[in-house]
Amino acid sequence: MPGYQLTDHCVELQGLAALQIRALLDRQQYADPLGHAEAAGISSAQWPLFGLLWPSGRQLAQAMARRAVNPAESILEIGCGLGLASLVSHRRGALVTASDVHPLAGTFLLENLRLNGLAPMRYCHGDWSDRISPAHAPRVAGRFELIMGSDVLYERDDAGCLPRFIERHATAVGEVLIVDPNRGHRAAFSRRMAALGYALEESRLDAAADGSCSARLLSYRRGVCAPGR
Repeated sequence: MPGYQLTDHCVELQGLAALQIRALLDRQQYADPLGHAEAAGISSAQWPLFGLLWPSGRQLAQAMARRAVNPAESILEIGCGLGLASLVSHRRGALVTASDVHPLAGTFLLENLRLNGLAPMRYCHGDWSDRISPAHAPRVAGRFELIMGSDVLYERDDAGCLPRFIERHATAVGEVLIVDPNRGHRAAFSRRMAALGYALEESRLDAAADGSCSARLLSYRRGVCAPGR
């Protein structure tokens, strides 16, 4: 993969065999020779963020490792980055679609499926902003019983773009599962979700092994859900 350096991680989660994850070496990596990321509104500083392993991503993956698997339940991961939670769910037999706005997220997902000897998994372009950006994969379509994401409340969303995106793709009965590392926009998001008929169950997650701050696991449920975590 020209233009940036890579590294491999062995990710161990409680109760599961380790996963091999190929990621960017660090936050200094950047390559956008054709301007695809810029066209999607991704700055050079933001560019490498999708390709790093973040504590909140590990925490979401651990939550999905504990969650009961329902093969009939359709799952969408938003802002998937390296897609660790999707890979965990996929390996356990769940029906998963991973999505992200970054033009290389699908490529990294494909490589990590190969590294772990996993069958193909669906990937879609998922942009909840109101801007029109070029898609490098089929856009997210359809509805899902579970929508999950980690660290997706990282900026103000005064227009409510993310809740609207969720409403377009959530089933009438289902769950939205978010790991939030206390970014500060949780309350506003929760109010919008309540207006859509979701009840919130919130729990504190332990600090990550790397010493980073603790996070919150936010479970928004509407109607009668399938068995949960």
